[in-house]
Amino acid sequence: MCEVRGRLLLERGRDTLVAVGDYVWIVPEGARHGKIERVEERHSVLSRQHPGVSIPAEDVILANPDQVLVVFAIVEPDPHLRMLDRFLVIAEANELPAIICANKLDLASTLHAQELFAVYEQIGYPVIYASAQTGEGIDELRARLAGAVTVVTGPSGVGKSSLLNAIYPALDVQIGEISEVLHKGRHTTRTAQLYALPFGENTFVADTPGIRELGLYEIDHQSLGFYYREFVPFIHQCRYPNCTHDHEPECAVRAAVAAGSISPARYDSYLRLLHGEE
Repeated sequence: MCEVRGRLLLERGRDTLVAVGDYVWIVPEGARHGKIERVEERHSVLSRQHPGVSIPAEDVILANPDQVLVVFAIVEPDPHLRMLDRFLVIAEANELPAIICANKLDLASTLHAQELFAVYEQIGYPVIYASAQTGEGIDELRARLAGAVTVVTGPSGVGKSSLLNAIYPALDVQIGEISEVLHKGRHTTRTAQLYALPFGENTFVADTPGIRELGLYEIDHQSLGFYYREFVPFIHQCRYPNCTHDHEPECAVRAAVAAGSISPARYDSYLRLLHGEE
């Protein structure tokens, strides 16, 4: 058990000073305790706006990840794709490669799953269709995780912990159930937990709590469009350099939506984020 030395708190403040995934220097104090003397600069971070805080406040999900594995269920619960878009925006804003895992393939047809997630494959995101129960997709997940620090995230009840147990059974991660009343997952992971996997050097996964609120931290209206990757080829064709792609005339992004080059559902998701809607 380690505590942060008071000098660090004075220098840097308490918020997000130390997070799971940070590299720290410690001074041992006995066999099981120590003081954190220094926190190394992060090369990457996955974070969100702190839930329940009205002013900008960062809540670090994981420090120093190499990539993000975003897990959504195909059914039970049905996927909230606008929330998936939020995860992808945050990954893009932090320059983290994102992989989508469509889980619970044993409960749905492959055709239905592909219809749900096809738009993401079309814009270049890898989508792995998996089932912790049947083992489908597990080998591909192992290959994607090898040699990287991966934050495994997604809403509650989508089967993240079950997938990790299928990937490496020795982890024995606690598994929750779906609430039949709310049809949402019960939290089983309360804080991010980092695990080493035996799939090559420097292979770690962080199992994160099921996320129900995912506010954007330090992503403003002018930059949001750049984090919808299919918008990027059109943004510089807009008439106005500060175009928000909402109402402005001669907007190339809106023209691309009308022409079928951008998914209307993804564009609607963008507008909802732009206006602060869930």
